[in-house]
Amino acid sequence: MRLCAVAVAMCIAAAPVIAACGEQAPPAASSAPRPTSARGPVDPARIDRVRYDLPPGYEVSGLDGRVDPVSQWGFGAGWGAAPPECGQAALGAVDPASARGWTASGPGGIVYAVVADVTAPIQDAECGVWTVTGGHSTATVTRLDAPAIDGARTAGMSATIVTVVEGGTETQSRADTFAAESEHHRCAVTVITDPGSPNPALDAGFAAALLVKTVSALRG
Repeated sequence: MRLCAVAVAMCIAAAPVIAACGEQAPPAASSAPRPTSARGPVDPARIDRVRYDLPPGYEVSGLDGRVDPVSQWGFGAGWGAAPPECGQAALGAVDPASARGWTASGPGGIVYAVVADVTAPIQDAECGVWTVTGGHSTATVTRLDAPAIDGARTAGMSATIVTVVEGGTETQSRADTFAAESEHHRCAVTVITDPGSPNPALDAGFAAALLVKTVSALRG
């Protein structure tokens, strides 16, 4: 299933109503690294192991060049965030050339799992709600509580994407992105769903659990 507005993950890399950063933000949706002596070194090649945690009926393929959340949400180059600092803090940046991962599509949505080298880390910011705009699409982004992972900083966000298509008709999709940064790597999982689909959709809980499994696999 391919959606009109989007192409869910970084194992990196995610970003979209406009609200200011000055609004009172909900409780922090990111977690600071927890020290642990049990984890092993990150091996990006192990990300392929996690595809076996997908439900039945999913077709897996290699990455299609979309290694950051906003591009996975369906936005091309030239998108903008409001407020701009919220997009910069929430997304950070990775080196696309270092990215490893896969994408899968099935009855419950589209899944991205990506791991890449961090060039700008995700930062805490007082941005409970912000937007991404580009082309005919607008995404309203809200923070999500991210799972705690030993030795990693984690973050989560949800995007509701509205796209105006030919004739003025609007289509809507949802994306849930969770990311973990550790040892100069970012692992990210994004799940993209169509609210109008008759099939049961993968939810934020699935995306969060898949991130935890992916980090565990990367560490061996």
